[in-house]
Amino acid sequence: MPAEFDTSHVKNIVLLGHAGSGKTTLAESMVYEAGLIPRRGTISSHSTLGDYHELEKERGNSIFSKLLHTRWRGYKINIIDTPGYDDFCGEVIASLRVADTGVMVLNAAMGVEVGTDIIWQYTESFKTPMLFAVNQLDQEKADFDKTVQEAKDHFGNKIVVVQYPLQQGAGFHEIVDVLRMTLYKFHDTGGKPEKLPIPEQEREKAEQLHKELVEAIASNDETLMEHYFEKGELDEDEMKEGMKKAMINHDLFPLFCVSAERNMGSGRLMGFIDNVCPSANDMPAQQTVQGKELPCRSDAATCLFVYKTVSEPHVGELSFFKVYSGVVKSGMELMNANTRASEKINQLFIVEGNKRTAVNELAAGDLGATLKLKNTHVNNTLCDKNNPVELVPIRFPAPNLSVAIDPFVKGEEEKLSQALHMLVEEDPTIRVEVSAELKQTLLHCMGDMHLAVIKWKLQNQFRLEVRFSRPRIAYRETIRKPADAQYRHKKQSGGAGQFGEVHLRIEPWYEGMPDPNGLTVRNRETHQLPWGGNLVYYNCIVGGAIDTRFLPSILKGVMEKMQEGPLTGSYVRDIRVSVYDGKMHPVDSNDISFKLAGLQAFRQAFQQADPQLLEPIGKVEVTCPDDLTGSVMGDLQTRRAIVEGLESEGHFTRISAKVPLAELYEYASSLRSITQGRTRFSIQFDHYAPVPYELQKKLMEEYNRQAELVE
Repeated sequence: MPAEFDTSHVKNIVLLGHAGSGKTTLAESMVYEAGLIPRRGTISSHSTLGDYHELEKERGNSIFSKLLHTRWRGYKINIIDTPGYDDFCGEVIASLRVADTGVMVLNAAMGVEVGTDIIWQYTESFKTPMLFAVNQLDQEKADFDKTVQEAKDHFGNKIVVVQYPLQQGAGFHEIVDVLRMTLYKFHDTGGKPEKLPIPEQEREKAEQLHKELVEAIASNDETLMEHYFEKGELDEDEMKEGMKKAMINHDLFPLFCVSAERNMGSGRLMGFIDNVCPSANDMPAQQTVQGKELPCRSDAATCLFVYKTVSEPHVGELSFFKVYSGVVKSGMELMNANTRASEKINQLFIVEGNKRTAVNELAAGDLGATLKLKNTHVNNTLCDKNNPVELVPIRFPAPNLSVAIDPFVKGEEEKLSQALHMLVEEDPTIRVEVSAELKQTLLHCMGDMHLAVIKWKLQNQFRLEVRFSRPRIAYRETIRKPADAQYRHKKQSGGAGQFGEVHLRIEPWYEGMPDPNGLTVRNRETHQLPWGGNLVYYNCIVGGAIDTRFLPSILKGVMEKMQEGPLTGSYVRDIRVSVYDGKMHPVDSNDISFKLAGLQAFRQAFQQADPQLLEPIGKVEVTCPDDLTGSVMGDLQTRRAIVEGLESEGHFTRISAKVPLAELYEYASSLRSITQGRTRFSIQFDHYAPVPYELQKKLMEEYNRQAELVE
């Protein structure tokens, strides 16, 4: 049985917008309007196709992206419903990658909210064709004109009104469509409207908006502009093709009216999607890792891309994919272009929330799912082994929140490790790090809401109670002046003993420094340290005071102490060590003796060399609304931040600062509280800098206190 829909008759849309804008309800209305479900579910009754997850029902909002579909007038419309909070941006970004059109849903009572602004930046990076749907026009505080103006202020005058409401609030039931110059009048229960002439008192406004729409379409195409000048109008086919081209080029964003809750306007929206919005084969070809282009054609070699995975109890891993080329069939064997492993597609599904329907094949452009792929993960490409191609992977943002994680029950560390591995498989914005340096398992995620979801999953899916705590800071130790020390290791226990004496000098190392004064350099080694910085090791022995065969042992002792510095047990970096004298014993000297002598000599010299503790400094960028710049900067200054720049980006200000990582614990939560979630930020390690004296003293005292407790 061939694929039910060919490439040109599949439309992939992603519903976007701030939490509470009505995306899930709109998706429900679209599926219901197409006749695929007998009744519409609601958020309040926890009965929507989209928000089926237990946690979403508990919280009352979307956390995960959901794939649904409708069949509308010969077209298949795949709908991806996405969450509205930036903590779950990975779901949005993955969905944007495989969608061909975005529908930005605005709450008419709230206007453009912070989530809308943040998501818009993601759509800009993908250059996704976009249309706007002003929703909740039946709400008491709905203000269509204000919402449209805010949208234009935030996203530019490329937004063009296709529809506007005659009434707003409880009486909303009529929409003027200036593309078709028709009035849609809905019954109280919504559904299919009556098509009526536009009332006389509205003709002037409708004609003006129609003219603006036609001019916006024509202005993006020279041929259409010539036709418009000749005829003073464009016909329906010209407008359709002009709008599609302008949307693909990000030159025009049509705006519609809906009440998703009352099922008003969703049918017209789907009609526009199937008539005007681009199919996958209308979009620019996908880029491959090899720098080539892969056009979306069903008559080419098979290639699909996995954009999401979900681990389902009693079922296994469900992989969601887009067919970018060719036709994928049940039973087909494909090659994973990333691992070169072979994968068999045992089953193919089209998906309706948590419901799956088996199909035999899917053509290029379509979205689907399959079960139990052995070695395939998010961002992997599956292709014909005779036509290998690897698609460019999705770039997910770096995590913003880090915590240490431990199981409450001792002995469940392995169980926790396996659970975290499965969570990372599902969500690429989660990162797990087992830090040997800090002796902690670190969990990195996008924010406190993201962390709450992770904790819920661990408790409810994996039956694990966990404890989150503050991560330790990866300090570094170094010195600020030269110092000499000597140490004699002597041990006699009957028979052969141990003897080694080492004289050495340590100095702060910097690139290009001259050789040490007063010493004869025999050999020089530079060791780039795994934790950053350098150790430069000089052999300055004269007269054979220490045999050269013992120098590696001295170095080993020095390195051992550098892995647990004298101040706080942190790694030591950027030091030059010159071994210039010592003594041996013809019988008792051996490697262990010189290793211990080197370690203790280095420790003593370090304490005399004006030791300095260094702390990691993060480069922080915060993008916030202009009116919150002062509050954000004030908070940064309490964190010992050095603000380096302010840059205007439309209605936003981007603040760049250098901040000690020790001051950024729970910054995501604090920033959300200060700004009501109206910001986005990123943190990247930048460099190490000296710790203030009082803080260094405090950290040393704490380290010594802990060491005494251990002893």
